[in-house]
Amino acid sequence: MEDQEIRQRLDALQQKIDAVYVSAEKTRKYILTTVIVSVVVVVLPLIGLFFAIPSFISTYSSVGGLIQ
Repeated sequence: MEDQEIRQRLDALQQKIDAVYVSAEKTRKYILTTVIVSVVVVVLPLIGLFFAIPSFISTYSSVGGLIQ
């Protein structure tokens, strides 16, 4: 009788472990998605500014030369 009870508890524990694994994988995917979106939102505009700022500086310096 005890063997049957132990077997039932082990099966219940296995189901809980499987549920925890599924939950952890969903959380991992959510965090990975958040990191990717954060990189896209922060890093890509910084790279764009790296190329845009020199263009703006040259434009403003040429406009400043025309005014004086």
